[in-house]
Amino acid sequence: MSGVPTGSPGDLKSKDILSYVALGDSFTEGMSDHYPDSDSVPNGRYRGWADRVAEHLADHVPEVRYANLAIRGRLIAQIRDEQVPRAVEMKPDLITVCAGGNDIIRPGSDPDQVVEIFESMIADLRATGARVVIFTGFDTNWQPVMRHLRGKIATYNMHMRAVADKYGCDVVDVWSMKIFSDAHAWNWDRLHLSSEGHRRLALRVCEVLDIPVDGDWNEPWPPPAPRDWRAARQEDLHWAREFLVPWIHRRLTGRSSGDGVHAKRPTLERCDPPQSRDHH
Repeated sequence: MSGVPTGSPGDLKSKDILSYVALGDSFTEGMSDHYPDSDSVPNGRYRGWADRVAEHLADHVPEVRYANLAIRGRLIAQIRDEQVPRAVEMKPDLITVCAGGNDIIRPGSDPDQVVEIFESMIADLRATGARVVIFTGFDTNWQPVMRHLRGKIATYNMHMRAVADKYGCDVVDVWSMKIFSDAHAWNWDRLHLSSEGHRRLALRVCEVLDIPVDGDWNEPWPPPAPRDWRAARQEDLHWAREFLVPWIHRRLTGRSSGDGVHAKRPTLERCDPPQSRDHH
């Protein structure tokens, strides 16, 4: 089981009013799970696994109040300085935290230093009495261009698990979710989950939280279409040139895809279940 008991009193489903705050970067903002009107909104509008979790919670709790402070491109120190104090002020019942991924995949970064910031965040968040859920990093073994990062990500994962044990946090172990080793789970940029990837992750989070949901996050993917290895290699090189290298360049020059972007749900607002459950 990939969850660590928090010791928080009561069942989330037993509450009349449940407040939930999501912290993080593009992963939690919801890229690239577009809402239908995303193209008409500056910087886009994304649903993502966190919105979906809030909707699932709203199926079982009379009133769910939900804030999402995550902003694409944020480094862990920015999340600590910008998002954690606001979450502490809100005093929510539930907090999800995914942070450090943008730091870990930067050239020259040190997981030992990143986790020091991570632990300081978790200490402040758990001090509020909230139930806190954290996420491991993804296993990049399926992606040749990023396979060399596995060791650094695995080291950070072990550090985060130690922090979770120390402070009594739930852990969503995405490293062990082999469904994310398939291209179906990812957007065409290979840096963000697809809508289906976000849907499945939301189901897994609900499983850790003991929230009943319809659907199986581990359902097998359709078989992949056969590809010539030369074509696959060309796709890898194209992806690295068009997406990975510009991403690294932004980091090295101090720029971010989140420059000028604001949190999509900066305050606790009521979240209702969707009119009809979206399975895709």
